[in-house]
Amino acid sequence: MTNITRLETNERMSRVVIHNGTVLIGGLTASDATQDITGQTRQVLEKIESYLAKAGTDNTKMLSAQIWLKDIERDFAGMNAVWDKWLPEGVAPVRATGESKLARGDLLVEIIVTAAV
Repeated sequence: MTNITRLETNERMSRVVIHNGTVLIGGLTASDATQDITGQTRQVLEKIESYLAKAGTDNTKMLSAQIWLKDIERDFAGMNAVWDKWLPEGVAPVRATGESKLARGDLLVEIIVTAAV
């Protein structure tokens, strides 16, 4: 049986699961939700970078990303502007972006990522 590594696990979930060369990062949101979409997106992407590094990988090895926005019409362009600067050219993962009611009213974006180690 292959090893499964879990990071930041509690009774409900693990923040990161690493198995068989794949890293799964659960939904991440901004710590400072007073910021606008660009600020919240930057925070989330910084968290993703940190968790990818802990797993021994980086954003060039992302396989997929699911992005949830509170208001897709208002925030899609702003989120994409930050995302496009953050992601190196030629390594884009498969990606879906949708609109969703998030866990708290002040959150504007949540991102879920899967990457190769």
